[in-house]
Amino acid sequence: MTFETQLVPTLREGIDVIKMVLFQELKSLLILTERNSADVNRLTGAVVNELFSATHSKEAAQIFSQVNRDAVEKTSRMISKDLNHLRIPLTDALRIQFLCDSHEGIDSAAVLERAKKQKILIVEREVPLPGAFMSIVRSFGRAYGILN
Repeated sequence: MTFETQLVPTLREGIDVIKMVLFQELKSLLILTERNSADVNRLTGAVVNELFSATHSKEAAQIFSQVNRDAVEKTSRMISKDLNHLRIPLTDALRIQFLCDSHEGIDSAAVLERAKKQKILIVEREVPLPGAFMSIVRSFGRAYGILN
């Protein structure tokens, strides 16, 4: 396996760490609402999946996202306001995802555009080099107890 073939999967693992950080933070915010914990988990997952344009393999999760469309959109708007401290790692993760997708022939420009409209993406921030991104991933992963 060459360096290049290892890079994209490694970067995607880094993206997943940032997704987990977002999940933890968003869940902490939502748990303060009157929703039950199962709904909080599903709503949090739906928001994270939507931000990164990931589709859930379970039909129940997809149905939950569709039925609770307003809640998903409202919660998505909370990210730029209530989780402003995550905008840098989210911006970097979304851009790295775009680069990985492009490398694999996938056009995910719409994901960046949606994040920009939601005021999550920091447009003026430069695209990180892989090493810088993984450094951020390690810092956040350790801080949130995801990585050792």
